[in-house]
Amino acid sequence: MTRLVSPYWGRRFGYFGAILGVALSALGAPSKVEWQRLPEGGMQPVAVTDVGGTVHLVWLQGDPKASDVYYQALPKGRTSETAPIRVNSQPHSAIAIGTVRGARVAAGRDGGVYVIWNGSSESDPESKTGVPVLYARLGRDRKSFETQRNLSGQTANLDGGAAVAADGEGRVFAVWHAQPLDAREGEAQRRVFLAESNDDGATFGRERVISLTNGVCGCCGLAAFSSARGDLFVLYRAAFSMTNRPMVLLSSTNHGNTFQPVLDDSWAVGGCPMSTAGAVTASRHTAGAWETRKQIEIGLLDRDMAERVRRIRISEGSNNKHPALAESPEGEILCAWAEGTGWAHGGGLAWRLIDSNGRVKSDIQRQDGLPAWSFPAAYFREGSGFVVVY
Repeated sequence: MTRLVSPYWGRRFGYFGAILGVALSALGAPSKVEWQRLPEGGMQPVAVTDVGGTVHLVWLQGDPKASDVYYQALPKGRTSETAPIRVNSQPHSAIAIGTVRGARVAAGRDGGVYVIWNGSSESDPESKTGVPVLYARLGRDRKSFETQRNLSGQTANLDGGAAVAADGEGRVFAVWHAQPLDAREGEAQRRVFLAESNDDGATFGRERVISLTNGVCGCCGLAAFSSARGDLFVLYRAAFSMTNRPMVLLSSTNHGNTFQPVLDDSWAVGGCPMSTAGAVTASRHTAGAWETRKQIEIGLLDRDMAERVRRIRISEGSNNKHPALAESPEGEILCAWAEGTGWAHGGGLAWRLIDSNGRVKSDIQRQDGLPAWSFPAAYFREGSGFVVVY
């Protein structure tokens, strides 16, 4: 075992970079996968990689009922090049309880970084419409975030987590599900909303409905991501009835103006599974990952057409949740997920590789010690291999 300790994390949080190199037994050449622990009390990491290879990592820290959001930039995936930054300007304004409401991050043009999260009960205690959708943008000095803002003005009863995506032309898309202000309460009235910025996240228009049908699974998170050519995708769990909760993928080829459904993965389940979704966008693939029937599936999107999805079952066993994806420059994809977790207790994590042609390449590898209210993130580190963060 090789242990690397970041001096900054050692001073502030304990250790951050305990890393274990694991050689996966693969059908092709072995691929190295390392694991990396968050600081003590860290939960729900999410990682995205920009076009220059810098990894942008966010996570929650502190009291699960009233957390803080932290961000760290990892140039070319290195672990200790920059100090972490607190994202939320109002202390304790995020929430980790439920594992579906944490922070999400997107990277745009010219080094733009955008973070979105569900507010905690402390973030707006006087609200009559529920907790807010909170957003913050990395400042020009790249050493602090701008003051957090509430993007939800026409919606109420936010529950499952929000998402954010950005393209290479200055557009930033904030996505969440909630009820319109004038709607009755209940899952059948929930819709997916989008607020768009055309100036690199400086200002946003009013949110508007983008889901094509009523009914969204209340306590499930969603994912939003852009392809290399600028198509926008939203992956969410619908609730057409109490026992009909399919995963739906919406695709937009005109920068979010209109959407069409390209996936409806049915699941007959008698209640909200409290699921989240993952995604990766890179030069070789655009892909989403989700939970259905307690298994993890990956959907590879066609490179040239936003209408075709190739599905791959990646997990085995039972109670698999909260997938995360990462891709190597050669097009190999790692999928990591949580196993055996439940309300207020942790479990383990697992990961598996598929090759650049979408074929399963490795056995499932596992690691214990996933904290309560958490899940893994994944990224590729240049010159080293994949990293799973938990």
